[in-house]
Amino acid sequence: MTGAAGDRPSLDGLARAFHTGAMDRDGLADFLRRRRTALQPGDVGLPAGRRRRTAGLRREEVAALASMSTDFYTRLEQRRGARPSEQTAAALARGLRLTEDERDHLFRLTGHTPPPRGRRTDHVGPALMRVLDRLDTPAQVTSDLGMTLRQNPLAEALLGVQTGYRGLARSMIYRWFTDPAGRSHYPPEDHPLQSRSYAAHLRAVHGRSGEDDEADALVAALLDASPEFAGLWARHEVAVRADTTKRIAHPVVGLMTLDCQILTSQNHTEQLVVFTASPGTESAERLALLAVVGTQAFPSASDASGSAA
Repeated sequence: MTGAAGDRPSLDGLARAFHTGAMDRDGLADFLRRRRTALQPGDVGLPAGRRRRTAGLRREEVAALASMSTDFYTRLEQRRGARPSEQTAAALARGLRLTEDERDHLFRLTGHTPPPRGRRTDHVGPALMRVLDRLDTPAQVTSDLGMTLRQNPLAEALLGVQTGYRGLARSMIYRWFTDPAGRSHYPPEDHPLQSRSYAAHLRAVHGRSGEDDEADALVAALLDASPEFAGLWARHEVAVRADTTKRIAHPVVGLMTLDCQILTSQNHTEQLVVFTASPGTESAERLALLAVVGTQAFPSASDASGSAA
């Protein structure tokens, strides 16, 4: 079956982009515009606001969701933009809540090879993103190896921005055992239990069937870098907890006792972690202050990660 005549330039452009690594400007502009107009404010956690003259999200809203300037995004839709980097393409995929297939298509339109579909991916699925967008309490999406993939603003205010680390330092488990700053959110008397929890969780992930180069590399690095981890690893404790209570020591609002619910995705490699406080408690009052405090109490991840890239 033949497509409509109007589709031919884009199909030809995509073929050229796939074979040469060139950017398909026409195809990219059309794809971005169609995906933007298909999204409603509620799909990304935005209020509907006043009556909209056009369907879908505004360009400035997509730009904000993808952490880029409105001018840069507008130029892409107008076929005038510079070729996006792989990081920018990934940010666009997250902002537009693309599926993995749509993300791969976007990468090809920008002239990049799509990320490999291995056991894990940095791409958070649209269903999990919809849940995250609608939560009015701190929440973040992490991988089963402790890498933070996405945070809502309240999670950034609670724990600092955790998505800017590089290399092994992307894993909060690795930072816990190798960087004293990785423990700053927890009272010292809670450190031994948290260490056991992390080691037992990683043992469970590492023990799943099939080869897992990422888990192997993380375990090997921790055994080499941390005598504490090596001792806990030797105990062979195995546990993946779906809920727990954590005490978080925030540098501005103080100590909070929070319930931590962990919802695991279908592929078992992504987890939505949600922090709540019992109503009427001092912790609930302090948690409510986070929206005012924001992330000003924390250094940026790039400053904190130093040479861990």
